[in-house]
Amino acid sequence: MTVAVVKYNAGNIYSVLSVLQRLGVEPVLTDDPKILHQADKVIFPGQGEASNAMQYLCERGLDEVIRSLTQPVLGICIGQQLMCRHSAEGDVDCLGIFDTDVVRFVPEKHEDKVPHMGWNELNALKSPLFRNLHDGDFVYFVHSFYVPVCKWTIAESNYITPFSAAIQRDNFYATQFHPEKSGSVGQRIIQNFLDL
Repeated sequence: MTVAVVKYNAGNIYSVLSVLQRLGVEPVLTDDPKILHQADKVIFPGQGEASNAMQYLCERGLDEVIRSLTQPVLGICIGQQLMCRHSAEGDVDCLGIFDTDVVRFVPEKHEDKVPHMGWNELNALKSPLFRNLHDGDFVYFVHSFYVPVCKWTIAESNYITPFSAAIQRDNFYATQFHPEKSGSVGQRIIQNFLDL
């Protein structure tokens, strides 16, 4: 199986490569459209700032490439946010795969810290991505912006407000949390993605 990881100006890509290698997959880190189209699975990970990331993708034509992929694609963290219609981070139009907007957490009380960092539980799981996992399993988040619960939500979490921990539309899957930093639960989610 060929697994391509989208190469762009986003952090945290190497921990994704590392977990794939632990699962017995030798991933290809690439921005080559041909390799991305031919891969069995594509992972679109990262940490970063939405408007800079979108500028980078558009300058290289990767926005069109990602939209046109037909195999299973997994967005992680900013990868999920960039798959949406618009992000409040940098007030930027994104890939539009999911017809929903990304908004910023607004603290409601003193102890509400933004960014949301740390372990939080998943609920309302409904996708093969979460096979053999359960409501209440914990995963690791680092984010100031989120996708509201919507018709594409396949897992929820709650920090200040309920939000989409994961979304899916057709062959596009995405998680707000970092499965590559979420221990055995995250490793199971990546394995489930590879098994799709």
